Amino acid sequence: MKILITGASGGIGRAIAKKFLSAGHEVIGLDILPAPFSEKNYTHHVCDVTGELPDLENVEILVNNAGVQDSGKDIEVNLKGAIRVTEKYAMQPHVKSVVFIASASATTGAEFPEYTASKGGLISYMKNVALRVAGWGATANSLSPGGVTTALNRHVMEDKKMWAEIMALTPLKKWATPEEIAEWTYFIAVVNKSMTAQDVLIDNGESADAKFIW
Repeated sequence: MKILITGASGGIGRAIAKKFLSAGHEVIGLDILPAPFSEKNYTHHVCDVTGELPDLENVEILVNNAGVQDSGKDIEVNLKGAIRVTEKYAMQPHVKSVVFIASASATTGAEFPEYTASKGGLISYMKNVALRVAGWGATANSLSPGGVTTALNRHVMEDKKMWAEIMALTPLKKWATPEEIAEWTYFIAVVNKSMTAQDVLIDNGESADAKFIW
């Protein structure tokens, strides 16, 4: 299948691209950074999701992963950028699934204000997309990771005091890896045929942590 992934040059996006390539799919990456690797079935376009987008036909799976955090442009990139990409590439009869990489902060609100708002809006927009692509038999869902062990979070993981505080709030005492998020993405996009308009929270139990006081 033809897979389009935004934010494919690093972190979660790179892991997702490698997962689909390993399964034999044709993968197209969009990112403001150069291609993360040279693979037979991989094509890369250097572009900004808020700017001019390349003309691509018959995209079957779209993964909206591109995002920024506390940048002053979170809503423009994370939400409006995803809307632009989805409306351009997914609203056509060849589409089979759309996956949005949202965030646990969309549920908890525990993040930078514009980042949280952008991810919350992304989940709402996902539900709108699910209703529209259903006519083609396609699904649309989102994944909401909590902490993920990417290079962007290295400063947190290497700060012993901050890391201990985070782990104290996390029942499973760990964060997800980019590769695990890629596995979830593949399952929702390819294996799944019946779940749509749903957000899947992957936060190692952080949002579920509660202390019962009688």
